[in-house]
Amino acid sequence: MNDWPHDGGHGRGNANSQPEGPRRMSHVQRPQVPQQPPYGQQQQPYGQQPRDGGQGYNPNYTQAQGSGYDSGYNTGQVYGGPQQGGGAQGGGGGPVPPQYAPRPGGGPAPDWRKRAKIGSIVLVVGVLAWGIGTYAWASSQMRNEVDLSKVIERPSEGDCTTYLIVGSDSREGMSAEEKKKLHTGSAAGKRTDSMMILAACSSGNTMVSLPRDSWVTIPSFVGSESGKQFAARGGSKLNAAYAMDGPELLVRTVEFNTGLRIDHYAEIGFAGFANIVDALGGVDLTIEKGFKDKKSGADFQAGEQTLNGEQALAFVRTRYAFAESDLARTKNQQKFLSALANEAATPGTILNPFALYPTLGAGLDTLIVDKDMSLYDLGKMFFAMKGISGGDGKSMNMPIAGSAPQGSLKWDMPKVKQLVEQIRNDEKVTVESK
Repeated sequence: MNDWPHDGGHGRGNANSQPEGPRRMSHVQRPQVPQQPPYGQQQQPYGQQPRDGGQGYNPNYTQAQGSGYDSGYNTGQVYGGPQQGGGAQGGGGGPVPPQYAPRPGGGPAPDWRKRAKIGSIVLVVGVLAWGIGTYAWASSQMRNEVDLSKVIERPSEGDCTTYLIVGSDSREGMSAEEKKKLHTGSAAGKRTDSMMILAACSSGNTMVSLPRDSWVTIPSFVGSESGKQFAARGGSKLNAAYAMDGPELLVRTVEFNTGLRIDHYAEIGFAGFANIVDALGGVDLTIEKGFKDKKSGADFQAGEQTLNGEQALAFVRTRYAFAESDLARTKNQQKFLSALANEAATPGTILNPFALYPTLGAGLDTLIVDKDMSLYDLGKMFFAMKGISGGDGKSMNMPIAGSAPQGSLKWDMPKVKQLVEQIRNDEKVTVESK
């Protein structure tokens, strides 16, 4: 049926030479769609008459009226069951897809995988930022004061990384009350109270204590402050080198008498040592035999115990309570330093900011190191000491041959040379000492 009017032959299929004009279509009244019952009330299936005989809604209503006009109304039942008469409106007869109740408040369901991924990224970035910030802060606290470039006539480098670790009797920053409590005395200046060479090697780490009463030759040197050349001073106790010109001359003297190059230097005073121990909450140590010493304030029973800062300082300083005097003390110093490193280099300290920051703060501002030592180098030093306490290495005294002038100790030079050769070549240390 064609509802288009004929306007002077200008309609569809016009063969006239005049251009085709606009078409007009007569107005057709859209049938009124009956109001649907409220949601949830029983409805009759589309296309069927209600039971009370009333006028139901037929999706083919307009066609049934014979008007030829499709209202365009969509029932929304795209996937519904087959309609009466097989009408095309909602046909297909396919299965009904599952219907889901809408989420409260509307909106799409949360993507938990995406949220977990974002959370993981935020966590990783946060940990990295904390780590970088901690490293930068700790590096700024280090006292890189010792200039090893001023040391002259140095031996060649070896395969291991070597550290000269020094405990000084410096009382810097200590109050009169602290000096009395820690039994440090009030002597001015500072002297070496303990000295050790730590060799970090792939073949195994080695810690060698240098008795401060070792008889050595103090060689010629360039003054660390004046820059002047000084002649050799001859034989003297090892700790005299530090008293003469500080860390630089001490390194020069150790290198001259051993032939071993020192890569890094680290020194800590009384107060810093005690503060680190206290910041860690004490250090667990097993003392094989009890001892007392009035000068250091030591008073220990045999057995396993936790030493605080005051007790730890007394433990590593005591020598008059032992027949071996300085040699016995160096052994105790090695034992305690290994236990200290084992306590400090644990996940419970490194990964816990409430433990890490106090420990770093207590030690770094009193720890004096060489200008080339980084926080990474310092960490390697602690882990090397920890390895020795765990059985991955060896601790020993410098081999001693007997006594020397001024009540000092004479090194066993053939064994010293063998020891140095093994360290320099990264070989397992087999040299024994008392």
